[in-house]
Amino acid sequence: MGNKKNIAVIMGGFSSEYEISLKSGAVVCKWLDPERYRAYPVVIGREAWEFKDPDGNTFPVNRHDFSVALPTGTLHFDCVFNAIHGAPGENGLMQAYFELIGMPQTACDFYASALTFNKRDLLSVLRVHHVPCAPSYHLDKGQEIRIEEILNKVGLPCFVKANRAGSSFGISMVREASELPTAIAHALREDDEVLIETALQGREVSVGVIRYQGQTRVLPITEIIPEGDFFDFEAKYEGKSQEITPANLSEAEADRVRELAARIYDTLKLKGYSRSEFILVDGIPHLLEVNTTPGLTEASLLPQQARAAGISLQELFSSAVEEALAKK
Repeated sequence: MGNKKNIAVIMGGFSSEYEISLKSGAVVCKWLDPERYRAYPVVIGREAWEFKDPDGNTFPVNRHDFSVALPTGTLHFDCVFNAIHGAPGENGLMQAYFELIGMPQTACDFYASALTFNKRDLLSVLRVHHVPCAPSYHLDKGQEIRIEEILNKVGLPCFVKANRAGSSFGISMVREASELPTAIAHALREDDEVLIETALQGREVSVGVIRYQGQTRVLPITEIIPEGDFFDFEAKYEGKSQEITPANLSEAEADRVRELAARIYDTLKLKGYSRSEFILVDGIPHLLEVNTTPGLTEASLLPQQARAAGISLQELFSSAVEEALAKK
């Protein structure tokens, strides 16, 4: 294997998911095949884009061509591995920039990223394609909060979510009408658009769909059993939930979830990794959301699912890079 490829692993970002993204990025750097790639951690922040060398020195990224001037010469990258959760790595901004400068990157393209990141728009588009989802109500910052109108549409209990945020930030479960204003204020701290949905009663499952060795591949399904009311931040990152992979579903239920997850991936023309969350209501999967840069820490769902499918982290990450390079 002659020339090793230089891979920029971008992490960080502008959202509440900054720290989680740094962990994902570190895992990618650790597991990218050293025989084939040289991994370089690049932290994307609001103030600066910087490469950090092993000694802790930082070097700014030249945004003209995403190169880095090092004392030893200019570092050019062959490909970008996107490990940013939330803005600007999951909402299309970085994808559009890389497309403009002609740099291959591992996530889906800018339009698919922007669409999936906007939960309201995503559900509106997928309803047309007969994807079941919860009844919902849309509210923007500054709009009058009409409690009665909201409850007529979604009922109680309901979920109030920041429309464009991940990792369960800005989300509350509301059981009493009196809790709605507080929950809406909480969501508005993360985003100026809010999505209010009926709290569907059923089993929650999560499934990764990836491009792997040139094929669309549905990974084993995970069932999430939260200790609390729903899969919130603590459940996700502090171990307060049971995650069962592969999920103990009937064959018919598992088939429906897999079929729907693959159909969504193909309908939206996704690339790279995706992870979709569903609630099974009477055996029918209802879509909650689609993540296009899912968590990649050892504890994250997508790596758990890959492991259950017999795919190591090294194979999982290498495949994403090869897929991105092949598109060039």
